[in-house]
Amino acid sequence: MQVKCLIVDDEPIARDILESYIQKIEGLELVKSCQNAFEALNYLHQQPVDLIFLDIQMPGLNGMELMKSMPRRPSIILTTAFREYAVESYEMEVLDYLLKPIPFERFLAAVNKYFQHAQAGNNPAPAPPASTGPDYIYLSVGKRMVKIFLQDILYIESQRDAIKVKTLREELLVHRTISFAEQKLPAQEFVRIHRSFIVAIDKIEAYSAISVTIGGKELPIGRNYKNEVSKLLKSISNSW
Repeated sequence: MQVKCLIVDDEPIARDILESYIQKIEGLELVKSCQNAFEALNYLHQQPVDLIFLDIQMPGLNGMELMKSMPRRPSIILTTAFREYAVESYEMEVLDYLLKPIPFERFLAAVNKYFQHAQAGNNPAPAPPASTGPDYIYLSVGKRMVKIFLQDILYIESQRDAIKVKTLREELLVHRTISFAEQKLPAQEFVRIHRSFIVAIDKIEAYSAISVTIGGKELPIGRNYKNEVSKLLKSISNSW
């Protein structure tokens, strides 16, 4: 059984890229590619789909507004050039959040997540593709390229002209900016809490209005990040 996919994006190049990616993955069927939210909404009132690749910033009706207007909400993977919608996407329970430009490996990882969710929910879905997207990065440390698994990263700290990557096992000094790291890391797994800190969301051990604790270390929440971080923590925490 094919997974019926819908693309919604006002950029022709972005639609072309997504269409080519879908064609590469067995089990996906592109049923419609829409250039705006109104066209997509009209289609959804006539035909149900299983998975939507949805841009956010579009004229007239944006992606977030479209989700609220859908007659029945299927699984949604957001595709956008902007990180600031990551918190709201958690609240809307989207499947994944892809930052443009989207590498095929990252796209494939998001699709695999759909297959896994569909199978876990006992929904009919084809088996996931054999290969998965990378769950690691290579960091330039001195004269070496060091492989680090994303799940091992605790936090990243800005240090003048470099960043310190703190993992479960070690600390690595990388000559990159924290803004560069923010753009490269998956927005669904990492959040910037301060001009000097990015943290792994699932590694947060405790938090308050002004700080989070990771790996036994208390990290400050910056004033400019407070509202976004607070919304994120409230949306993902299972508290008593």
